Amino acid sequence: MKQTKILLEDNEIPKEWYNIRADMPELPDPPLNPKTQEPATPEDLEPIFPKQVIKQELSEERRIPIPEKVREIYSIWRPSPLVRARRLEEELETPAKIYYKWEGVSPPGSHKPNTAVPQAYYNSKEGVERVSTETGAGQWGSALAFGTSFFDIDARVYMVRVSYDQKPTRKTLMETWGARCVPSPSEKTEYGRKMLEENPDTSGSLGMAIAEAVEDAGKREDTNYSIGSVLNHVVLHQTVAGLEAKKQFEKVDDYPDSIYGCVGGGSNFSGASFPFIKDKIKGEKPDLKVVGCEPEACPTITRAPYAYDYGDSAGLTPLLKMHTLGHDFVPAPVHAGGLRYHGASPLFSKLVKDGHIEGEAFHQNEVFKAAIKFARTEGFVVAPETSHAVKGVIDEAIRCREEGEEKTIMFANSGHGHFDLSSYEEYLDGNLEDFKYSDVSADESIENIPKMKE
Repeated sequence: MKQTKILLEDNEIPKEWYNIRADMPELPDPPLNPKTQEPATPEDLEPIFPKQVIKQELSEERRIPIPEKVREIYSIWRPSPLVRARRLEEELETPAKIYYKWEGVSPPGSHKPNTAVPQAYYNSKEGVERVSTETGAGQWGSALAFGTSFFDIDARVYMVRVSYDQKPTRKTLMETWGARCVPSPSEKTEYGRKMLEENPDTSGSLGMAIAEAVEDAGKREDTNYSIGSVLNHVVLHQTVAGLEAKKQFEKVDDYPDSIYGCVGGGSNFSGASFPFIKDKIKGEKPDLKVVGCEPEACPTITRAPYAYDYGDSAGLTPLLKMHTLGHDFVPAPVHAGGLRYHGASPLFSKLVKDGHIEGEAFHQNEVFKAAIKFARTEGFVVAPETSHAVKGVIDEAIRCREEGEEKTIMFANSGHGHFDLSSYEEYLDGNLEDFKYSDVSADESIENIPKMKE
């Protein structure tokens, strides 16, 4: 039997996360205090983050130890398998080898607990009793609920309204693990009430949900804020996946020629790709192709300017230098709720700007078509977000067939779609709409990106 799964032993779970800041020729511009537009200090972040997380956010150390308690919880599902997609290769009649790093094996069903668990751990070490957060499709909210359940911490999750309505079982999963989930915008915060007053029928956005969660944390002494993407410490924690993948490729004496992943805030794909991008930066693998895949309805990598902007819609967060469609941009209600974010990780954005990462954007129907092909060959029903990466990989594999190239392709298979079957139902019934990115509405939000001091 041909090998399809490349596995690691429990003792091969990485003992350290990898920090790409140590190897970047030029670091991203620093986050800025939104009031002064001066570089944010650790003191600026202390009201809502634990000190160890702040230290990791600003660190330039190449390797940062993973606490043993975190590795112990990781071992529930890690190391995750690297899988050779042989049936998909045969279906596509491609000479390419296709591998995927399968993060759907975690209890919440995605990559998100890779950072939820350490964030819950660091908050518990400082005696924090409660955390607030946002979630798009519900994968991050589920993961944080899972993580906090190990440390007796209460969690309040503000879930983007359209996803709250599309994926009600995500709320059930969060509450099974002890969290409270509310649709955003909500009546729970001043900002939420303001948004509902202006537009009672709004579908919501991650920017709005972040604003609610940050406001919640800022007004309570017992509460810290926890974030599932974008920031440096989140990307850092996710590198556990990419570090494992490198070990697994070594076991089969192979190395990817191209890496694909879906991109919303960017943590999943950053975590899977950064340990490989290090080799590209250092000149060891200069031809490595790294492609972030996103919705046409929210094309942050492929269409957005690179500028300082708020991470939330209310202007409460530090200003981040990133690719952004504008903090008040409200994306169309695509089913890939986790990709409906106006910006992207500053680290990821900088690597895009410097030419180490490129982007591709796809419509809903074409990514679900790709996901169906994957399900009918490889068996797994993947999340709508992940389907964007599957589409990119299938296109690349077909190019290899047409050009006769025997390349190795890897993609970050970030989670299963078991809570997204209503999305698949819409596709299979022919009712899925392709939303187009509106230059007119986006121009207005881009115009509202903060003007920086000279």
